[in-house]
Amino acid sequence: MRKSEVLAAESVACLNKALCHLKDIWEEIGIPEDQRLQRTNVVKNHIKGLLDMMITEEESLRTRLLSSIEACREQLDTLCLELQLPPFEEERGVTMLQQEKEIRTQVEVLVKERTQRMQQLKALTERDQDLCDTLCSDPYALDPNAVPSLEQLDGFRQHITSQTTEKERRHAEFVGIKRQIILCMDDLDQLPETSFEKDIVCEDQEAFCLSKDNIASLKLLLGQLEERKAENQAVCEAHREKIQELWDRLQVPQEERELFSEHMVASKKKNLDALEAEGRRLMELKRLNMRNVTEAIRSEIAVLWEKCFFSSDQQQAFVPYFSNDFTEELLGLHEAEILRLKQHYEEHKELFEGVHRWEESWRLFLELEEKATDPSRFTNRGGNLLKEEKQKAELHKSLPRLEKKLKAQIDVWEQDQAREFLVNGQKFLQFVEEQWELYRIKKENEKLERNPNLRDTVLVLFPGPRSNLVSFGSGKPDLSSFVPSVRTPGRSKTPLAGLQERNKENMGLVTGLGVPLQSGGFKTLASPQHNFSINSVASTYSEFARDLSKATNTKSKPDILNSTIAHL
Repeated sequence: MRKSEVLAAESVACLNKALCHLKDIWEEIGIPEDQRLQRTNVVKNHIKGLLDMMITEEESLRTRLLSSIEACREQLDTLCLELQLPPFEEERGVTMLQQEKEIRTQVEVLVKERTQRMQQLKALTERDQDLCDTLCSDPYALDPNAVPSLEQLDGFRQHITSQTTEKERRHAEFVGIKRQIILCMDDLDQLPETSFEKDIVCEDQEAFCLSKDNIASLKLLLGQLEERKAENQAVCEAHREKIQELWDRLQVPQEERELFSEHMVASKKKNLDALEAEGRRLMELKRLNMRNVTEAIRSEIAVLWEKCFFSSDQQQAFVPYFSNDFTEELLGLHEAEILRLKQHYEEHKELFEGVHRWEESWRLFLELEEKATDPSRFTNRGGNLLKEEKQKAELHKSLPRLEKKLKAQIDVWEQDQAREFLVNGQKFLQFVEEQWELYRIKKENEKLERNPNLRDTVLVLFPGPRSNLVSFGSGKPDLSSFVPSVRTPGRSKTPLAGLQERNKENMGLVTGLGVPLQSGGFKTLASPQHNFSINSVASTYSEFARDLSKATNTKSKPDILNSTIAHL
């Protein structure tokens, strides 16, 4: 009989003894039968639960063992295939635990073998890649992701040895040529210019690609440098003769000549550059210096003119800017002007930058407004249409705020300067108002264009040449008859004055507005104001458009419409 069976019998005896003991205690206490039955049931359920839990745990252990055996078998088959080994034969007649341990141990051995081979392959591959980078050769033909055989590893090691020997030979040749190239560059006082030359001189010797093409290029470069060295010596000698001649003609002091003496002997690249520079200096020293400095200052002045919104007249006022007589006096005038402009810009930098921001915001606002009139904006736009509308609305709100801030700054500026603040020769705030007026009139004209009733009424009121009317054909409205043009710097006429000149053709309709009759004649509409002129209509075009729209919408008679016009 097994010890486990004896132990099980003892467990049953202990359980019976415990139950008898509990029975004696209950009788001694005097617990009724129904409560004894209840407590006995609790003991039974407790013992049954413990036993069930133990059975479940042992069954789980058996399941895990079976799963482990199956997984180890699959892994073992894969390892044997990768390592090119025969299939593993299991021992028969062993328990489940022994079988699982034996298979798992064999898997660990093969995994270690595979790891070692892959590590060796990785090290050889990295070494081979370094040699390929240095020699610019192709890598060894072996899959780095597959487990190599022992024969493949031996062949790879022999290849690495051969490549290493070739590298050492080429490196020795490279070092010798490099030394000669550096000496030639030093004689020419030349720094590496091309990427190839930088790789030779500046980079680490071990990082240079020792390909056959690079070795051939090294030899070619060395020959070119030696040829240039000989040519450089001849050119330097020619410059020395020219410089000596100029020294004598210009009567250069001996002390100054001695400071340059080292360049009159050596023929390196730096000596050649110094000789060329000395030749230029002797021929154009004073004139070239003044010209260069003056032109540099002029470039700075032009930038500040743009930042400070100087008009053409303001720029032309600085006459020395356009002089080609480069003298000390001219240079002094430019230096004084640049200092004045810098101080002026720094004192009012916030104002100038604000004007720049307004111009940029206004430009963007007009661009978005132009896109809003494009019929194709409703197709293939994605989410851009909503973004543009939102951006335009934000600009429409932010522009007045910025203008209000600029107006306060301009008021302070004009009080301090005791003069008007001009942008390109024009009052900035007036320019802003004109831009908004142009925009407003353009929108009203577009409204008239979309409303045929308003269009016909305007044609009746203005029977003169069509060139003086707003165009209501297809396309954009022609604003030339009513919209004042933006003034350019230097113009003395106001936009309204220019507008009045363009409407001279209609000055004959001073006493009233003619309406064509069916007979071909004209009927003069009655008006309380017989001295009404087309100029007043043009100067208050926006009011005219609004009142005219009201008159048309109410479908009023000619007398009512005439009354509306009379009150413009």
